[in-house]
Amino acid sequence: MLIKKYLVSAIAAGMVITGSQAFAQDIDKTSINYVGSWSSLSLYKNFERPFWQDHIPEASDGQISTEVTTFDQMGLGGGEVYRLMGRNVIEVTSTVADYAVEDAPELEGLDMPMIAPDVETARKVAEAYRPVLADAFSERFDKAQLLAIVPYPSQMVFCNTEISGLSDLKGKKVRASGRTTAEFLQAIGAEGITLNFSEVPGALQRGVIDCAVTGSLSGYSSGWNEVSTHLYPLPVGGWDHVVTAMNGKKWSSLSSETQEWLMAEVRENYEDPVWEAAVEETKEGIACLTGEGECTRGEAGDMVLVEATDEDFSEASRHLEETLLPNWANRVDQEWVDRWNETIGSVTGLKAAK
Repeated sequence: MLIKKYLVSAIAAGMVITGSQAFAQDIDKTSINYVGSWSSLSLYKNFERPFWQDHIPEASDGQISTEVTTFDQMGLGGGEVYRLMGRNVIEVTSTVADYAVEDAPELEGLDMPMIAPDVETARKVAEAYRPVLADAFSERFDKAQLLAIVPYPSQMVFCNTEISGLSDLKGKKVRASGRTTAEFLQAIGAEGITLNFSEVPGALQRGVIDCAVTGSLSGYSSGWNEVSTHLYPLPVGGWDHVVTAMNGKKWSSLSSETQEWLMAEVRENYEDPVWEAAVEETKEGIACLTGEGECTRGEAGDMVLVEATDEDFSEASRHLEETLLPNWANRVDQEWVDRWNETIGSVTGLKAAK
């Protein structure tokens, strides 16, 4: 019985290997140039670079070779990479969706303050909106193909001044992570400041700004705890989704088998792991910033963790419905508003209207 069981398992394993090799032979012999997001942050170090630099060549059995860099290593700010992709300067790229809203305001619909207070809702929102984003990328960036949507850890507020809640941000100069976040800050009486991510620590230290919004782990990785005293965990910046796309010329050059294979690999070995890590990375980021909990990434900071109250959540949600959604609806055509309501609206119970 044991011998029979072993033979069956061995045959099955052989079939899997044979099938895998046969499928790899169906993949195009090609190369992919990938431009990723911020090189210093966990998303790139732990997920983007390993996936594109190592996994894709290995999983394709050497059929696909890759060259990998990031927009900051290229001296870019991040907001222009989709535009360069649409012009066939870049083949595949990832950046924070909020960085590119001037080129494609439809991207703003994906992530606004308080649309998704937890990662489970954030993923439902992203999945619902995926077909809308795919059409927006194709239309805005010369038939570009949407590949992936992943989150940074929850986007919270770092302050180099004492605060005790949402109302204390009134009158403060706060670096916003995107246009809708800046509008939210303005709605609560703060001043939303546009500032490149890499410039934030110096601005906090010099008092140019009082506070800044980013992900918990992103802030820790970039040393924001060294120039900030108070951490406010309400996700006023949403999840700062990073969206990956391939230019249309490159996508159309791939066979349907290669396209299908690549989409499956992206989904299973990049998107899913990032979403699964989002909750723990948010928690560990807070632990590393405040010293409250276990930090495995280095020496923990001692920032004061400010509790977000039910009243704060209600106030933030009110501004989303009364200000942010109408403002966004007025920046896009009615077609996109209708599709937002049919997708994200159906998930959240919210409605956008001009």
